[in-house]
Amino acid sequence: MAQDETKKKIFDVSLFKRLLDYIKPYRTVFIIALVCVIGLAVFGALRPYVLQEAVDTQIAKKKYDGFLFYIGIMLGLLVIEVICQLLFIYYASWLGQSVVKDIRVKLFRHMLKFRMAYFDKSSVGVLITRAVTDMERIADIFGQGLFMIFSDILKMAVVAGFMLFMNWKLSLIVFITMPIIVFATKVFQKYMKRAFEDVRTEVSNLNSFVQERVTGMKILQLFTRETTEYKKFKAINERHKKGWLKTVWYNSIFFPIAEFVSSLTLAMVILVGGYDVVSENPGTTLGHLVAFTMFIPMLFRPLYQIANKFNTLQMGMVAADRVFKVLDTDSNIDDVGTIEANHFKGEIEFDNVRFSYVKDEEVLKGISLHVDAGETVAIVGATGAGKSTIINLLNRFYEINSGHIKIDGIDITEMTLSSLRNQIAVVLQDVFLFADTILNNITLNNEYITEEDVITAAKAIGIHEFITTLPGGYHYNVKERGVMLSSGQRQLISFLRAYVTNPSILILDEATSSVDSYSEQLIQDATDTITKGRTSIVIAHRLATIQQADKIIVMDAGQIVEMGTHSSLLKKKGGYYKNLYEVQFLKAEVV
Repeated sequence: MAQDETKKKIFDVSLFKRLLDYIKPYRTVFIIALVCVIGLAVFGALRPYVLQEAVDTQIAKKKYDGFLFYIGIMLGLLVIEVICQLLFIYYASWLGQSVVKDIRVKLFRHMLKFRMAYFDKSSVGVLITRAVTDMERIADIFGQGLFMIFSDILKMAVVAGFMLFMNWKLSLIVFITMPIIVFATKVFQKYMKRAFEDVRTEVSNLNSFVQERVTGMKILQLFTRETTEYKKFKAINERHKKGWLKTVWYNSIFFPIAEFVSSLTLAMVILVGGYDVVSENPGTTLGHLVAFTMFIPMLFRPLYQIANKFNTLQMGMVAADRVFKVLDTDSNIDDVGTIEANHFKGEIEFDNVRFSYVKDEEVLKGISLHVDAGETVAIVGATGAGKSTIINLLNRFYEINSGHIKIDGIDITEMTLSSLRNQIAVVLQDVFLFADTILNNITLNNEYITEEDVITAAKAIGIHEFITTLPGGYHYNVKERGVMLSSGQRQLISFLRAYVTNPSILILDEATSSVDSYSEQLIQDATDTITKGRTSIVIAHRLATIQQADKIIVMDAGQIVEMGTHSSLLKKKGGYYKNLYEVQFLKAEVV
């Protein structure tokens, strides 16, 4: 209901005030732009007045001795107006881009601290729209909206003042028709705001759709879904087109009406004023008539162009509202810990931990486990058993419902978030690499990790030779998501990324589930090296890779059903692990 009320507002004052707060660091530039706006209004309105004086004192009386003087004044006013226009355009645009820079930086910093749950429920395309496209609309508020509207209103006020001062009778004719434009403008603004909200929604949908399909292009082509997705894209694009056509339709109605009323008013002024001049009625001169032919467009054009500029302002306001909603989203992990975790011994304890991604649908149902410092613990179980959830909770990507998670006897909520994660390295099954060099993907631009450190670490885990075979070696650009490397090579890079940080705790999540036998052997050798002397948690489907673990935890449906060494678990008659092991090796023998 509240959202509907917001949509009905022509202009959200509270939102606008919030936006103006970002101008405070740039007060000087704001004042310069404001002075230029005032200059445009005053000097622009002075030109018709000077022309009226020139006509009445020189041309009407057939005198030319002071004519050049008036021409010089008009040229001077024109030059000043041009300078004001130049300075206004530059400083207004500079102010807009500066404000947008600040908001974009704040938005990105805020997004970096979101819980994973926020990204689980949010579209990547929509977030990109907020951080890029919507920001440009906010910049337009200052470059084309706010100042231009203020300039037009001020110009209209000054022009109206000059008109009343010069000839109240002709002014009255002009002012009688103005309510028609005002009413039409108000109706136009109302419908255009709705149309622009629809446009922004469809832009977000379009960005989201394209981003997802480009990312998943291989899947679309493998399953020959090109035609289906093409039809979906056409439908979304059609809705986007219809949204924009609404704005075109409203413009095509409003502006011809406004021009017609303006031309009709000018005709009435010429008719009444011309009659007074010909009849030599007092109060109206030829100069008034000439000046009013300039004043009327100066009064009417800003009036109906305000509607167009108000549309720009509204588009920016709609975009600002969307951006501020992201900024107002309270989805951050509570980083209130005070303990700086410089190094862990590696003792981990889960004490009756309960957790759910979706309310009332528990994924972990009272998990309790203990890992001694330096131990290698394997976690096995069917898909959806809750294995990866344990990793997410240990890194505080999500907050638990109840229970405690402790490292070295200290609750992880008492530690600063950055120091906690700095001591835990994770190698995921789905390795993400940025469109950058291998070196930067390993160090993640950490200034404390040198290229020599990376090379030494690569030699230690046996993958230096593989990297040096690539063109450019450590400076080889792997392109977006690491597409220039095989899945096994990406996995090796992720092992090196984890190892070079010298973590206290290492987590391997399905690290060998989708690689070839050669890469698997390299990964196994790397695993033996990087797990030595540190607490390690290994999640694996291939039970052959975890037989040497100090402890194996077997999970099913969010609970620990068995725990022990490989040999002890195999001795349990009808045990979950034993059945799982026998099924895997029976399949291997069949193959």
